[in-house]
Amino acid sequence: MDAAAETLKPEAKAAKAAEATVEQITTAANTAFKDGVEKTLAAVSEANTHSKKNLEAVVASVTAATKGAEALGAQAMAYTKSAFETQAAAAKALAGAKTPQELFELQTAFAKGAFETYVSELGKMTETFQASFKATVQPLNERVSDTVSKLQATR
Repeated sequence: MDAAAETLKPEAKAAKAAEATVEQITTAANTAFKDGVEKTLAAVSEANTHSKKNLEAVVASVTAATKGAEALGAQAMAYTKSAFETQAAAAKALAGAKTPQELFELQTAFAKGAFETYVSELGKMTETFQASFKATVQPLNERVSDTVSKLQATR
């Protein structure tokens, strides 16, 4: 029996070595799988966060654009009302003119005032539009900058 026990020893050693090797491979595979899953979950979480921030930026941009459009609309309505009132007053004044010279002077004064008011209002509306455009683009620009910096960091 001693000989049989001695012949099993090398086989037992080989079996134990094979078992240890399989255990090492299994442990390494489990660790690699666990690390891969954790990295994937982290990437998905980061992508979700990025998408959420993008959506928030779009909402902020649309809100700013809406406010800008409302401001421009209010300015246009105020100018239209003022221009109508000015035209009505000018029509009354023109109707009351006693001489062609007076009529010509009133018409000239009205035209000059209307043009100056128009240019002034156009300048105000341009300023409002520019401010609205900046406010509309800012959140989107911030997201693009963030994305570009993240892409550059991965290089």
